[in-house]
Amino acid sequence: MRLRLALGLLALLTAACTDEKIVFREPFNPPPDAASGLVGYFTTSDKQTTCGNCHVGHQTDWVTTRHADAYATLATNPGAQDFCFTCHTVNEAGNELSEASGWNTVQDTAYHDVQCESCHGPGADHVEVPDAGNEPLASVAASVDATDGCAECHNGTHHPFVEEWSQSKHATPQAVVIGRDPVEAADCTPCHTAQGALQAWGVNVEYVEKDAPLAEHEGITCAVCHDPHGSAGNEGQLRFPIDVPSQDQNLCVKCHHKRAEPETASPTIRGPHSPEGPLLLGEGAGWFPPGFEPEITEILGTHGSTANPRLCATCHVVNYPVNDQETGDFQIQVVGHRFEAILCVDAGGAPLPGGTECELTQRDFTNGCTTSGCHGSAEAARSAYTTAKTRIEGLVTDVQALLAQVPAGQLDPADGVFTVADGANFNAELAALPGSPIHNPFLIEQLLLASAAALEATYGIGAPAVIDMKQIQQHRTLRVDGVGR
Repeated sequence: MRLRLALGLLALLTAACTDEKIVFREPFNPPPDAASGLVGYFTTSDKQTTCGNCHVGHQTDWVTTRHADAYATLATNPGAQDFCFTCHTVNEAGNELSEASGWNTVQDTAYHDVQCESCHGPGADHVEVPDAGNEPLASVAASVDATDGCAECHNGTHHPFVEEWSQSKHATPQAVVIGRDPVEAADCTPCHTAQGALQAWGVNVEYVEKDAPLAEHEGITCAVCHDPHGSAGNEGQLRFPIDVPSQDQNLCVKCHHKRAEPETASPTIRGPHSPEGPLLLGEGAGWFPPGFEPEITEILGTHGSTANPRLCATCHVVNYPVNDQETGDFQIQVVGHRFEAILCVDAGGAPLPGGTECELTQRDFTNGCTTSGCHGSAEAARSAYTTAKTRIEGLVTDVQALLAQVPAGQLDPADGVFTVADGANFNAELAALPGSPIHNPFLIEQLLLASAAALEATYGIGAPAVIDMKQIQQHRTLRVDGVGR
């Protein structure tokens, strides 16, 4: 009894060092697998984890996740095989243990489901003597050959999340900050490293790599976007929603919303950087030339409207099975974690390796474009893409041809003076970014037309033959589109 009271007092004292409410209970049962020290459930009937006896907030969140029902979903599956249980129970998968442990040693109900120790590792030492020095920390790293973390289970033919992620730009974005001045890098890490993003989003939990030097920061790993403890109200345990048209709250847009407008008062005028969110949502994107006063509050394409509730994820996180075209047998599940829209695919529909370039006819305009209900057919989606892309590329060429005629010194990004030429050049660079013609073709078109008109009027330059001045004059007269300011 005295030991329990002492442990209870120590637990309460430890609470002062955390943001989480600690509630003392009889701390733990003897671990079924004493060798590993995995304590597992305290009571299985109500899915009360031993860790949750103290870490009440995490317990409350976790019990609502699919991890908390992992064992039952497999046990009721007639196709389940013995090896499947490794990813549906507490054992050595997902943590630092290297030898068979937990369920893989002692098949006790205490090890049902994917619990705290699946990621954090054995908790016996910590529950016996709760101390910051023996607190089992989880890793936020991810790798296809990882021996701990999400990758040990979230991979393979049916759910190749980590394999796909490893081919994405999210996997290695920390490279852009390595070697930079620490002050300059501090502006980049909130969107380019796991440690920076978690700190920027107020995630103050401890984890293995938290205090790593900048050169060792992780990329944008699973735990950046997904809360392992659970995230009430958001699908897939996401930290923020994906269906909210907000630059502050939409998960993707929280990072993909930088420098969509030129920094007109800056000593150096930089081009657009990650402007996808504002462009998609039709707010705060591009430079508005003098005299461009739209009569409507926003220019918005269907992709950024309520007709597309999943916004970025509709096109960039597409989930579908690939089956053998002759036999119909399942081959692989595509889970959208390359984050590429209109994927390059092989003849059977399986995605080609991340970053692969291909002909337009090899791109998948079915999954995402038509399955979302946005386009009536893959052919219609491909036609819309081709038309928008060709149209925008032509207008960019027009603006660049006019920029080539502006007086010397009017297009100098380092002179500290923002000119009409600088603004038009920003719009041309914005329009030329991959994806811009699709994120919001209507806004891009109007910005380019207005830019061309402003260049001609400001500098008295003649329009090259490639420019349709009738169209520009029509735009001047009608002024029917725009984004409110």
